[in-house]
Amino acid sequence: MKVDATVVTGGLDAFADDAATAEAAGYDAVWASETQHDPAVMITLAARRTERITLGTAISVAFARTPMTAAMTANDLHLVTEGRYVLGLGTQIKPHVTKRFSMPWSRPADRMHEYIRAVRAIWDAWATGERLDFRGEFYTHTLMTPFFSPGPNPHGNPPIHLAGVGPRMTAVAGEVADGFMAHAFSTERYLHEVTLPALHQGFERAGRDGSGFEFSGTALIATGETEEEFAESIREVRRQVAFYGSTPAYHPVLELHGWGDLARDLNTLSKRGEWEAMGDALDDEVLRTIAIVAEPDEVGPALERRFGGIAQRIPLYAPSGSQTDRWGPALAHLQGVS
Repeated sequence: MKVDATVVTGGLDAFADDAATAEAAGYDAVWASETQHDPAVMITLAARRTERITLGTAISVAFARTPMTAAMTANDLHLVTEGRYVLGLGTQIKPHVTKRFSMPWSRPADRMHEYIRAVRAIWDAWATGERLDFRGEFYTHTLMTPFFSPGPNPHGNPPIHLAGVGPRMTAVAGEVADGFMAHAFSTERYLHEVTLPALHQGFERAGRDGSGFEFSGTALIATGETEEEFAESIREVRRQVAFYGSTPAYHPVLELHGWGDLARDLNTLSKRGEWEAMGDALDDEVLRTIAIVAEPDEVGPALERRFGGIAQRIPLYAPSGSQTDRWGPALAHLQGVS
């Protein structure tokens, strides 16, 4: 099983440092999140500090960009990393797309399906020199002159992984992507009852058998070497679970477990800006159902129980950063899992 590190915060130099540290520690990939910095810049800096490790975005906000800009950036990053880049795409939620990026939002699953096909059509035009002629409902790309074409990439095209929570977006991943990134706000029950059936539905639509497809299983993890570290980690993860739980796009996870009232309460608290109260609203059952809460030596086995037989990759995710030193026991355990 491949074990990766996901870096959420820390700054540009910190990401490059974490990537170099992760490579030295034996991780298989490092993923950059689009939060305070452009992940393309983060990947570029990390590429200069590493030689082996896969570098990817988890995620790059698709709908903040056109397929053409996404295709160009991904092509360049695949060149910069010498074939080590993975384009990880996600939608973000509607308020961010429309109010932060000032971009259109409609039928996100259908739009993403077309978006990925458009990116691939652009890459094909560059690789073959044939006329670009992509005409869809949401995107149209019909102009590409030699002056603007980078030509074929010597490393081929980067894989495209798609993040999702709901069944429709998950099915899109199975149909047109090379991998799926399960959201950390998922439970074991949700994965088996919603995510996997939707993914296989996408495979069937595309006539695929799923071979070569990579499933990344991510979980929020609370752990620590000391009582103080463990307690602080639990507080951080509790706040993160509450934040995700307040967002309507993630409510189906809570609804599946009969926690719909909690979802609505968290949403109300978020609109009031009562962030601390949101964390306090979560009881231990909800926290431990969604997150992994375990001593450092037990994190690896807990992740294996949740994702064994499902995932080909497990990114070790922590809200405060990659914390590559914290995950040593989990790394050793999971890399021994076939």
